[in-house]
Amino acid sequence: MPRFKSRIEEALVHRREQGLTRQLKVLENSNGPLLSSEGSSFINFSSNDYLGLANDPELVEAWQNGLSQYGAGSAASPLVTGFSPAHRNLEAQLCEWLGFERAILFSSGFSANQALLFSLLEKDDVLLQDKLNHASLMEAGVLSPATMKRFKHNDVQHLESLLSRSPQSLVVTEGVFSMDGDQAPLDIMSCLTNRHDSWLAVDDAHGIGVLGDRGAGSCNAAQITPDILVVTFGKAFGLSGAAILCSAEVGDYLTQFARHHVYSTAMPPSQAVALSHACQMIQTQEWRREKLTELSAHYAEQMKCVPGFVDTKTPIKPLVIGEAKTTLSVADELKNNQIWVTAIRPPTVPAGTARLRITLTANHTQKQVSQLSSLLLKAIESRPVLKEEAQ
Repeated sequence: MPRFKSRIEEALVHRREQGLTRQLKVLENSNGPLLSSEGSSFINFSSNDYLGLANDPELVEAWQNGLSQYGAGSAASPLVTGFSPAHRNLEAQLCEWLGFERAILFSSGFSANQALLFSLLEKDDVLLQDKLNHASLMEAGVLSPATMKRFKHNDVQHLESLLSRSPQSLVVTEGVFSMDGDQAPLDIMSCLTNRHDSWLAVDDAHGIGVLGDRGAGSCNAAQITPDILVVTFGKAFGLSGAAILCSAEVGDYLTQFARHHVYSTAMPPSQAVALSHACQMIQTQEWRREKLTELSAHYAEQMKCVPGFVDTKTPIKPLVIGEAKTTLSVADELKNNQIWVTAIRPPTVPAGTARLRITLTANHTQKQVSQLSSLLLKAIESRPVLKEEAQ
């Protein structure tokens, strides 16, 4: 048997035996609070559309206007003919809002993170990453020529010990961690990197739009300006794509050497028009963040005594169950009651920490959140092991 076929079969069997098989599901209206699957309707608590923009008529109209003005696609990479006034305007708007000199656009957060590390790092460099950083950052670090070391999650003492041995490093963290919903201690990390003549890069995929003044994100909330900021548009912006915010000099460097930027077709200019409008909505429609705050408080009040509940200041509300099969079972029970929640299992999270990744959006109602909480409590009551932990 050819080695590739054998390797694939063994890997798939191993995944099935562990209860870790992933499957694609065709969903309708999944960019809203109610989705449909195979003829059934569910309340969607798995979306990253935190501000409820993905299906907002105002934003849809903005993209349609962009299509009328620019057509469907960019037709080339940015350095050929793919850079339009719409792209330039979006970059300028991001810089003014977030306080940087340059913004470089990418088709996804994954490509932005990889472009950043691949472009900046060389053989003699040291890269220090939070242990729970996104897979795009970890993979880029492993594949880069630099020496990568991981510090314990949000552990500033461990980070300082690494920096004391490796000054002039690149420190990379997320602003908000996608599976835990917690926040990095950015104020302390900024002080440490300054003290050790190092750079701080922050991936704020899950903080931008949600935290800070006018939704300016985690760094704004912590009152710091990192050397490099990555923002993605697939969460609170309700769209897709990403940008690296940086100094003018770093921006020029990335324009020359960031291969994901240089050799990828630019995002459609119509999309850039829609993203510019999303920037305005995020900054001016404060009621969306206020709604999230109210829903978070309501959920916490009902779930605070439940084992595995993690109280966060973000829309990400993990319920840590532990064992993968039990987590899947709880998720399936919720689906049987028209609640769509995703079970997150290893290798996405460490072994023994499988969880339900529950997310709130500005489009949810208190009644829907109460329904979720009630069904979660019922699921725990029906499982003796979880019930014992609860007591």
